[in-house]
Amino acid sequence: MADEALVVIDLQNDFCPGGALAVAGGDEIVPLVNDLIRRTDHVVLTQDWHPAGHSSFASSHPGAQPFTMIEMPYGQQTLWPDHCIQGSLGSDFHSGLAWTKAELVIRKGFRPDIDSYSAFFENDRTTQTGLAGYLRERGIDTLTLVGLATDFCVGFSALDAVSQGFKTTVRLDACRGIDLNGSLEAMLQRMRDAGVTLEDHLSD
Repeated sequence: MADEALVVIDLQNDFCPGGALAVAGGDEIVPLVNDLIRRTDHVVLTQDWHPAGHSSFASSHPGAQPFTMIEMPYGQQTLWPDHCIQGSLGSDFHSGLAWTKAELVIRKGFRPDIDSYSAFFENDRTTQTGLAGYLRERGIDTLTLVGLATDFCVGFSALDAVSQGFKTTVRLDACRGIDLNGSLEAMLQRMRDAGVTLEDHLSD
């Protein structure tokens, strides 16, 4: 459909098994995502794209441990292992991903002092990636989101998509979550409350 797009979130090596910030089963979704890409006219990819020494890396904060929280000027920030460093093998799309059909790749997290989960906004919630404007100019108003991770980059992208006026569906069977201290169920509830359609075709 001309007014629909598939947005594939961060299906990169570092988020797959063996990567620096591996999501359990992250590579399992690749065949399903590829099938959705084949059946969708318009495809957008996001790519986590951090400079070395990014402020969201635990290694940038002496004594800090990954997966702990710190306060940043824009609010609370989870500290992560070093991941998706620009130009690294870990930042590449999974080798099995049929990514060549993508019409746009949105790189995010490239500003050294601010993290970026959402495909639409940096974590300060004001700096835009330009994706919303791109989609509107293309006449696209309906989005399906897939990728990694359900409770972080997929979830925040879906919440922002709804807030920007897009009809938004998350295909849960084509996502995998990190589930950090209950973050998965919390994000699923936030998406439901915001009006995101959650679909899971595993039982089909």
